[in-house]
Amino acid sequence: MKAVVLAAGEGTRLRPLTEDKPKGMVEVDGKPILTHCFDQLAELGADELVVVVGYRKQDIIEHYGDAYEEIPITYAHQREQQGLAHALLTVEEHIDDDFMLILGDNIFQANLDDVVRRQREDRADAAFLVEEVDWEDASRYGVCDTNKYGEVTDVVEKPDDPPSNLVMTGFYTFSPAIFHACHLVQPSNRGEYEISEAIDLLIQSGRTIDAIGIEGWRVDVGYPEDRDKAEELLQEREVEV
Repeated sequence: MKAVVLAAGEGTRLRPLTEDKPKGMVEVDGKPILTHCFDQLAELGADELVVVVGYRKQDIIEHYGDAYEEIPITYAHQREQQGLAHALLTVEEHIDDDFMLILGDNIFQANLDDVVRRQREDRADAAFLVEEVDWEDASRYGVCDTNKYGEVTDVVEKPDDPPSNLVMTGFYTFSPAIFHACHLVQPSNRGEYEISEAIDLLIQSGRTIDAIGIEGWRVDVGYPEDRDKAEELLQEREVEV
């Protein structure tokens, strides 16, 4: 299964850490965030990495070259950062089957393999990890509603009045049907083409989307303090091992 890694962002909230490097090259526990992502995807059996680059793309391309641990890398260029659905469309020509998607600013120690396994069961067009957050924090994320079977019935991006405190994390699997949905997405109030809107279009068309509860942890490295938190968690794990 191919794996798509979204790594085009500038990381303005991570400054000063990103003054001279793209967000994915910020080091956590001695390794760039992207290296953590690539290691996890390699463990999941990725047979090709399709990396979406943009801001300071040459830093990423020169660092990793055309392969990582013998897994070939293909690069796609997102010229303007206009949302995750927009970024995903830059790789459409490289994908012809089910694939993994990871946000290149997230670090996981979690049950990503459960998501991949669910996709391979051929019962869903998408699956992704979800986690419960404090209600006051839910409006920062894509918020999900699910039925008793764990299927997603609604997704809303950064709602003012969240319908639940169950939110999407940064790891997904999709069938190629997601690309058609991304083409139909209209810009949000933020002016971005949201992946949550594409997922909601799949739901409205009768597709099955599965939510899988996170077991473990993930850190979305959006601010310098997030980098510190992820580093602390990784070092704790190293001590436990």
